[in-house]
Amino acid sequence: MKRILLLESVVEEAFQQLKQQAQLFTAYQGESIREIIENNDIHAIITRGKGQVNSSLIERCEKLEVIARCGVGLDNVDVAAATQRHIKVINAPGANAGTIAEHTLTLMLMLIRNAYKAVAEVKAERWAWRNQYSGDELAGKTLGILGLGHIGKRVARLAEAFGMKVVYWNRSQGQHPYQRLSLEEVLRLSDMVSLHLPLTAQTANLIGEAQLLLMQPHAFLINTARGGLIDQAALLKALNQGKLAGYGADVLAEEPPPAEDPLIQHPNTIITPHTGSLTATTYRHMCVFTVQNVLAVLAGEEPDPHCIFNRKELGI
Repeated sequence: MKRILLLESVVEEAFQQLKQQAQLFTAYQGESIREIIENNDIHAIITRGKGQVNSSLIERCEKLEVIARCGVGLDNVDVAAATQRHIKVINAPGANAGTIAEHTLTLMLMLIRNAYKAVAEVKAERWAWRNQYSGDELAGKTLGILGLGHIGKRVARLAEAFGMKVVYWNRSQGQHPYQRLSLEEVLRLSDMVSLHLPLTAQTANLIGEAQLLLMQPHAFLINTARGGLIDQAALLKALNQGKLAGYGADVLAEEPPPAEDPLIQHPNTIITPHTGSLTATTYRHMCVFTVQNVLAVLAGEEPDPHCIFNRKELGI
């Protein structure tokens, strides 16, 4: 029977499938990964977003056949080390496109309509705050999308339904019904800028002080991709100086953030705790889809052709 190391919890349905078809070892409730791999030949490692599958762990698992993440991004998996060993890397591309797109629009609406502040004032029994309310609407605004992959395209379609004009920046060419501009042009022209890029050496701190200065003072920046795409010190400075109207995010460069993080405490930010993909529907799909494909690989069967990670997918 094949042996699987599970670094983080998964939905119960997927967990039961693993128990029924493999010898399962868990390492998220205080169990020692070192002890597990020293005493057992591990054939597969499954993680979600936090469990790290680095080169050291890969090297110590001599029988490893497959590494999987119940999600999309693979920044917690050393893909290069796995590739050198001819170990298959599995993820769930596009699985969270719908829910992340919805979360993106939620943050956009909350910011532009000042909804979070409005709700807080009513709960504090200050109904008269409506007399000083300021807010706007999405219709007629320009949305700039950075990265037009599965999620970016879904965000674009939702934004169009709200009456927004969509422009985008992407490193690679593609056939899209939207205007492709340079990064600088997107930042200058957009009322809203939304990030949908993977975190790579090329995209780390893509949005820094120089880029933020290009944006209009009334513009909002949205990040539901990876916190490391933005220089957070530069972002805080822009917010403090009134050079950016607001920031909405589901991700941070450091998660969980340090206590009293000024970016979180800022009155013009709305930051959620990386919950965009944790809806019941998407969480179940990502876990079950990934587990079924891992079990297929271990059984010598063909997995879903879209789940085997291809490094070209990092091209942006």
